[in-house]
Amino acid sequence: MTTLPAADRVAPSARLAAAAPVIERIGATPLLDLGALLPAGAGVRLLAKAEFCNPGGSVKDRPALFMLRHALLRGLFDDGARVLDATSGNTGIAYAMLGAALGIGVTLCVPNNASPERRRLLLAYGAEVLATDPLEGSDGAIREARRLAAERAGEFVYLDQYGNEQNWRAHFATTGPEIWEQSAGTVTHFVTGLGTSGTFLGVGRFLRRCSPQVRLISVQPDGPLHGLEGMKHMESALVPPIYDPTLADEERSVATELAYATTRRLARELGIAVGISAGANVAAALEVARAIDRGVVVTVLCDDATKYLSDRFWEQP
Repeated sequence: MTTLPAADRVAPSARLAAAAPVIERIGATPLLDLGALLPAGAGVRLLAKAEFCNPGGSVKDRPALFMLRHALLRGLFDDGARVLDATSGNTGIAYAMLGAALGIGVTLCVPNNASPERRRLLLAYGAEVLATDPLEGSDGAIREARRLAAERAGEFVYLDQYGNEQNWRAHFATTGPEIWEQSAGTVTHFVTGLGTSGTFLGVGRFLRRCSPQVRLISVQPDGPLHGLEGMKHMESALVPPIYDPTLADEERSVATELAYATTRRLARELGIAVGISAGANVAAALEVARAIDRGVVVTVLCDDATKYLSDRFWEQP
């Protein structure tokens, strides 16, 4: 892959061409059948989008690409500015991976309790990591990114994943159409968690356009103090500017321990090792599937387990 120094004036087309080996691997992820988790003879199908198959290991590769490409094509990086954003991990990893491929520097505000695996990946890609108060979680990282963007405006392009319309548009343009095509248009229920809310909004809006009868179910942690990294309890957190609470037909909450148990179950019963938010999504999707007689329930496996291997919940039976 061609290396492009961040300080040089390089045409956006040249940067994108150099990053093609990474960019071309984003998307077109498989839709897995999780029917083995349902009772025998159930009239419901449970499918899950395997977003851990993206090169950065998560669903966040899609919006990171759209946000970066949009800013790049507008000429915002022409004078050597760096990417700036707040992240709990996955979007930051996607930024760092793509920034390395595009020859664009990346600075990330990350809560200091982010898993060591995530921090090491960010450093491996060459990102600058600014630790923020762990007690403030992602909200503290957002406040710090906003402060830096205001104080050092000429140095950074603040992509603001929580308020960037390209976030949900990435899923409207890619994830939603893939789910519709891979399920042969049979989706009856779409279930996924809220973080930035981009996946839920983009996929939900696309599916609703294809079939007004599709039910859209959003998922949140069951309280403000939770262990579901990357997910937001909207009532107690900074609400993402892109979030639209009117889109969901139904809201469900998931306890951290249930998400942990479901994550372990996916690994031990199906051989699918994923992260905690994926476990929360599947736990909620299973509840939806048990409550209906017939239908096709689709959820999202947001990322793989590699960023959570130091977590103690894996040691439980």
